[in-house]
Amino acid sequence: MDLLLQRQYFKEGTNSALFVNGHFICFIIELPWKDNKREVSCIPEGVYELKARSSSKHRNHLQVIGVSQRNLILIHPANDAQKELEGCLAPVSQLTGIGKGWSSQPAMQKLLSLCHQAFERKEPILLIIKS
Repeated sequence: MDLLLQRQYFKEGTNSALFVNGHFICFIIELPWKDNKREVSCIPEGVYELKARSSSKHRNHLQVIGVSQRNLILIHPANDAQKELEGCLAPVSQLTGIGKGWSSQPAMQKLLSLCHQAFERKEPILLIIKS
């Protein structure tokens, strides 16, 4: 399954829309582009594999595999990129500003449900990031 992330870059953050087969899934918020620097930048455009991951902090979430010079890039719930993200991506139901949104948890559940169906089919999930 291919997920297409269509990005818009701003000085304060990055806002995106996530699509599967041309169907809108949710919005994604991230930190601004700062040359792929750890903990302060969104990740570079490209194609990445997604894996299921679980932790006590974020419970069930997704990990982005293969980001150059970075590790442990996650997709997890957050509503404010500047306050809650350190280079990760966060799904939100609605954008409320640059790098800000609301109802991240329901958006995350929608994305996880879609991904877990693909995982059950033993289908790889690719995240394609473009501007």
